[in-house]
Amino acid sequence: MQATPAVSDAASPAAALPADQFVNIAAYKFITLDDTPAMRPLYQEQTLALGLKGTILLTPEGINMFLSGTRENIDAFLAWLRSDARLADLEWKESLSNEQSHKRMLVKLKQEIITMRMPLIKPELGRAPSVDAHTLKRWLDAGVDDAGKPVVMMETRNAFEVDVGTFNNTLDYRIDKFTEFPAVAAAHKDELEGKTVVTFCTGGIRCEKAAIHMKEIGYDSVYQLDGGILKYFEEVGGDHYTGDCFVFDYRTALNPKLEPTETVQCFVCRAVVTPRQQLAPEYVYEVSCPHCFGKHGTPA
Repeated sequence: MQATPAVSDAASPAAALPADQFVNIAAYKFITLDDTPAMRPLYQEQTLALGLKGTILLTPEGINMFLSGTRENIDAFLAWLRSDARLADLEWKESLSNEQSHKRMLVKLKQEIITMRMPLIKPELGRAPSVDAHTLKRWLDAGVDDAGKPVVMMETRNAFEVDVGTFNNTLDYRIDKFTEFPAVAAAHKDELEGKTVVTFCTGGIRCEKAAIHMKEIGYDSVYQLDGGILKYFEEVGGDHYTGDCFVFDYRTALNPKLEPTETVQCFVCRAVVTPRQQLAPEYVYEVSCPHCFGKHGTPA
């Protein structure tokens, strides 16, 4: 793969964007990458040449990325990336914003796309069954899947993400990091016997690993939500979902129309601060919020 800027030949349906709008993409693929140290400088050069900002994780188990740029440059980067046969079928999700959703560009080498510490979980060798957004909505409308089993939604995200918004009546075990999920799934397996469990997350990575693990430990009916919450928003909107979706960039949260909301993260403690909490006297921009006021040296 050469690191010369590419231009996409494919006409994009969103090509005629206002001059001040940026395209934000989220994408991942589980695929063996045995040359990530050599890939990193090429990706750094390409993203710099195209003025992109965001984060790309290159790992032995695949790639994960969140990028922001102009329509032309995002298309050019995707065309360049997909010229690598291993990534030719990479799919992505898009949203728009008036600013680039990240402030800098990082290309990192890691051991896992998302840390689970379960080395036998290899999505590349076979995915768990997935359910698309339209089918899930139909199941949730009915309360049962096509076989008549009750449908239960299960969070795989961290507790602070869940607090911004989630599916109605979801199972939320208040995990603080994804490495806690395998133990939680094992502890609650018996009580979910006879039900269809749908795991979900922001964009699909965590729920893909989670569903594979659950199949391996004996869950007999488990699916991952294909494309995660963001794909669900894109295809069917906010039905059966309350609140917004936390995202790991300056926008903090997107509503079901994939628009940025007024939710922010505290500059000091990184806690999520809702618009209502921003009205509290404890919220002082870049100084404190209701979560950290009076703690860790913040003024009381």
